[in-house]
Amino acid sequence: MADNSFRMPSGSGGLVRYSDEYKSKVQIKPVHVIIIITVVVIAEIILIFAGKTA
Repeated sequence: MADNSFRMPSGSGGLVRYSDEYKSKVQIKPVHVIIIITVVVIAEIILIFAGKTA
């Protein structure tokens, strides 16, 4: 009988976990992102209404 078994390559074949290699010095909390987006949307609404009345 012939031996038909073979080995499969490793499952992580070249994948790199970048979160382990690089950590940003600037970290923004999700709450701050939501606040910034809200402020920008409100400012845009104010500018739209200010432009229509002028």
